[in-house]
Amino acid sequence: MRVAVIAIAALAFALMGLAALAAPGRIVAPFGLRADTPTARSEVRAVYGGFGIAMAGLLAAAAAGGAPAGAVLAAGVALLGMAAGRLVSRLLDSAVPFYPVHCYLLIELGAGAALCAVA
Repeated sequence: MRVAVIAIAALAFALMGLAALAAPGRIVAPFGLRADTPTARSEVRAVYGGFGIAMAGLLAAAAAGGAPAGAVLAAGVALLGMAAGRLVSRLLDSAVPFYPVHCYLLIELGAGAALCAVA
């Protein structure tokens, strides 16, 4: 079960990272953002792409037994931090549609909690 949870999270991070590297505009479009300048595309590729690939590699290593359990905990806490940021934004801003904000909130909460539980 532990390896499956970590592997699924690694795959999700890898898919997000690869998509952000290849098509940064498509990653942020659901949020009403545009990556229409080289600077904006660089930022999306760094934060969603590079970070996603790094997290995927770290989690893949952990699933294979080549990284400490703290790596899994760090990934889980990072996801919970992202969810916390969405919750703060929800408290401070007006209502938003379920997709993408609340959808990703639920994914981040679930994946973060699952990773922390198996760490």
